[in-house]
Amino acid sequence: MNSNTNIAGRAGIADTALVTRWLLAAGAASLLLRFFIAATFPITGDEAFFYWWGVFPDWGYSDHPPMVGWLIALMRATLGDSVWSIRLPVVLLPLGLGAALWWALSGSSRLRAAWAVLFFWLAPLNWLNVLITTDTPLIFWSVLSAAALMRAERRAQLDRAAYGLYALSGLFLGCAFLSKYFSVVLGLAYLVYFALYSRQRLAGFALLVLCALPGPAINIAYNMSHGWANIMFNVYNRNENEVFELRKPLLYVAMMAYLITPVAVWAAVKHRRALVATASSANTLRLLACLVVVPLVFFMLLSAKKVIGLHWVLSFYPFGFAFLAFALPTEQLKRTAVGLAAFAGLHVLVVGGLYATSLDTWRSAKLYPQIIRSYKTADIISQVSSPGVVLMADAYTPASIYGFERRQYMPVFGVGRFHARQDDMLVDFSLYQGKTIRIIHGALPNPDEFKPFFEKVAILSFVQNGVTFYAIEGTGFHYEAYRQQVLGSIFKRFYNIPKALPMTGCPFCERYCAQVRCP
Repeated sequence: MNSNTNIAGRAGIADTALVTRWLLAAGAASLLLRFFIAATFPITGDEAFFYWWGVFPDWGYSDHPPMVGWLIALMRATLGDSVWSIRLPVVLLPLGLGAALWWALSGSSRLRAAWAVLFFWLAPLNWLNVLITTDTPLIFWSVLSAAALMRAERRAQLDRAAYGLYALSGLFLGCAFLSKYFSVVLGLAYLVYFALYSRQRLAGFALLVLCALPGPAINIAYNMSHGWANIMFNVYNRNENEVFELRKPLLYVAMMAYLITPVAVWAAVKHRRALVATASSANTLRLLACLVVVPLVFFMLLSAKKVIGLHWVLSFYPFGFAFLAFALPTEQLKRTAVGLAAFAGLHVLVVGGLYATSLDTWRSAKLYPQIIRSYKTADIISQVSSPGVVLMADAYTPASIYGFERRQYMPVFGVGRFHARQDDMLVDFSLYQGKTIRIIHGALPNPDEFKPFFEKVAILSFVQNGVTFYAIEGTGFHYEAYRQQVLGSIFKRFYNIPKALPMTGCPFCERYCAQVRCP
C-alpha cells in the first residue's frame, strides 16, 4: 500500500514538473511571437475602425457596445497610439485567460488545471492572434465571469464569500455585455446550468443577474439616444438578406473542427465516454460542460441562416480545452499536448514563411492592391494629399486605414454598407460646402456618379509599387444635393427605426431632418 502510494506520488510530481516546463516554454515562446507580430504587422481595417472609437470615447458605438473603444482609449492615454500599444491587450490576453482558468479549476485538481492552461496556450490562435477587436474584451470578461461562478459553485455553503463570487460573476458578465452581444449566449449557458444542476442555488443566480444589469442598462440608454444604432445594425440591417443554405452549417462544422484543432477533436471522439462521464460529475465540471455544449448548439442552430464567423465563438474557446483536460485519461494528456504543439508549430512555420517573403512576391496575387494599401499607406497618402484639399475614401476599410496613418479621421463619401455606420455620427457634410474633396478609390471610378455633387469633377491616378490607385477630385461641393440624394438614401436604408422603439435622440436623424424621428 505504501509502496503504491509512493509510486503514485512520484508519478504525480513528475507529471507536475513536466507540465510546468511545458507551460513556461509555451507561455514564453507564444508571448514573444505575439509581440513580434504585433509590432511588425500593419493595422487591419477593423482595428483602424475601432481605433477611432478610442479617439472618440462614448457610451456606445454604431455596431457594438463600447468596451473595446474604452480599452483603446486607455492604451492611447497610457502608452500612445502606435499599432503595438493598442494591440498590447491582445498580446497579453492568453496569459490573463490562463491565470483565470487556473483560478477557476485548480481547486478541483491542480494538475488537471495546469494541463487545461497548457492545452489552451498550445492552440494556434494563441500564438498568432494580435488583432484588437470587440472580441478581445468579450473573451476576457466572459472567462473571468465563468471563473468566478465556478469558484462560487465549488463552495460547500451559500455563505458571504459565495454570494460575493456570484456578484463578481454578474459584474463581469455585465462587462462582457458591454463588449459584445454574444455575452447573452454565456448567460444562456448559465441559465441551462442552474436549471439542470443547481436549482438549490437560484438565489446566487438571481444575485448574478442583478449585478449584471448595469451593463444592459447603459447600452439601452445609449441606444435610445442614438437611434437604436446597435439594434438596427445587429437585428435589422445586417440580416435583411439572410436565408437558409446548406453550406452554412457545413462551414460551421468545418470551422469548429479547425478551431478546436484536429488533435483535440480526435481525442474527444476517441474518449467520448470519458467526456460524458465528466459532464455528469462535480458541479464545476457540469458548469464547464454547459459552457461548451450550449454555445456549440446555439451557433449550430444559428448557422442554418448565418455564416458563423470564426471570432463569434472565441469567448467560449478556452472552456473546450479546459473540459478536455479534465476528461481525458491521464495517459492521453501528454499525447494530446504533443499533438497540439505540433499543430501550432505548423502554423508558426507558415507565418515564418510569410515573413520571409517580400512585397514583390505577392505581385500576382489578387490581394496585392490591399497589401500595398496596408504596407505603403504613408506613401499613398503623400501622393494624393494637397494643401486645402479634403481627403475622403470610397469605403470604410480604406478610410479607417488612411485615417489611422494620418491620425486624422477620414470620412467616407457615399452610401457605404450596413457595417461601420459610426461615420453617420461623426461627420457633418454641411461643413464641406464649397470645398474641394478628393475621394480615394482602389478601382477606376465613374465620374458621372459624382457630378451632381460638385461644380467640377476630375479623375486623378497615381501608382504605388506597381498598383494604380485613383481619386475623384470634386471642386465646389454641393451639400444640399448630397443631403437629398446620398444622406436621404442612407436614412431610408439604415434608419427605418421601428416606431415601437422609444427614442430620446438620433444624431444622424437630427442632422438630416432636424428632429429625433423623421416623418
